[in-house]
Amino acid sequence: MFHRQVLKNKLRLITIPNKNTKAVTVLVLVPVGSRYESKNIGGLSHFVEHMMFKGTKNRPTTLDISKELDSVGAEFNAFTSKDFTGYYIKSSADKIELSLNILSDMLYNSVFDAKELEKERGVIVEEINMYEDNPLMYIESLFEQLVFGDHPLGWDIAGTREVIRRVSREEMVSYVKKHYFSGNMVVAVSGNIDEKMTAKMVEKYFAGKGQKKNENFRAFKEAQKAPRVVIRRKETEQAQLCLGFFGLSHYDKKLPALQLLALILGGNMSSRLFVNIREKHGLCYFIRASAEPYHDSGTFVVQAGLDMLRIEKAVNLILKELKRIKKSGIREKELQNAKDYLKGKVALKLEDSENVADWYAKQELFKKDLETPEEKLKKYFSVTAKDVHEVAKKIFDDKKLNLALIGPFEEDDAKRFLRLLSFK
Repeated sequence: MFHRQVLKNKLRLITIPNKNTKAVTVLVLVPVGSRYESKNIGGLSHFVEHMMFKGTKNRPTTLDISKELDSVGAEFNAFTSKDFTGYYIKSSADKIELSLNILSDMLYNSVFDAKELEKERGVIVEEINMYEDNPLMYIESLFEQLVFGDHPLGWDIAGTREVIRRVSREEMVSYVKKHYFSGNMVVAVSGNIDEKMTAKMVEKYFAGKGQKKNENFRAFKEAQKAPRVVIRRKETEQAQLCLGFFGLSHYDKKLPALQLLALILGGNMSSRLFVNIREKHGLCYFIRASAEPYHDSGTFVVQAGLDMLRIEKAVNLILKELKRIKKSGIREKELQNAKDYLKGKVALKLEDSENVADWYAKQELFKKDLETPEEKLKKYFSVTAKDVHEVAKKIFDDKKLNLALIGPFEEDDAKRFLRLLSFK
């Protein structure tokens, strides 16, 4: 069970006690990611995340922060998405106050030292290079560029090299002041905790005043009327592919049906695409399907690494499977297997205090009412085969097909692949 409260400074606190563990995770989410940026500061959310570890008023250097956490065997990291930025520390239960102390120090007192900032520019540029040099990682970004176009959802989270090399310290400090305040934060604490003592410590360390929320949020509206293809030429032995459509938002009641559909198509080693494309035809090593939601949109995508010489056959087989499920739906047994698989995965995932904190904190960002795992699974188990068929018919619109490819292709290959993108 969990307890949710809003502190006097408007910070939202969720505590999830579990006496069957000796660990505690403190997770802070700030609802600002790359979609809140304008082009002239693209990548700043991610840059800020890096700089939060580079020294504070109380811990002047990166080493001061890392040594203090390493000395107690804590795990710590941060992440930036398009919708939010997160920071967490996982430690033994008796070190919870240290975790709260350090996280609040980073979020409220980071100094953004000019010399460290200059060094970190190079680090982030190399991170961008790393992603672009790895087709398996970069294909997802290329696909979302194609789907969302020149909208913040279509921009890379890390930004561009040009912006990272020139964005100023003043712009960074201004950005932090605009978004990093108590009334714009969610703190989730999961593990072996005393809830009352935890709440008092959070009030002590996250004592900043609340401010009026100031968002730079551009809603996304779908406007695609014909299939699209994008190709990034790269000398590789294997072609990386993402093929998909617009999906559903966090708030769409049909999202559970769509996510179960993704499981049935490509969520595990007994899924339709895995059995057909890999096991039956031997066209790939890995293939998967996923439904990823955002605030106001989402994606449904099939991703695979494919044999270059038989890629057209693979695309046709993937489309054939999508077409079949759109026309005929799914079997009851398939649906039940997907539900049972999901139930098992949730049970395993929530053995970890970090994942429990993540479960509740993200819900707090996106939903009005928090759901326990049991309550959420109940929604998935209420999905019918008809529900899955209906959502497949809605999402699998060949006018809104998108195909992203990375590999040793020629310039005119885009036209060749575009001709394949049809359900007819």
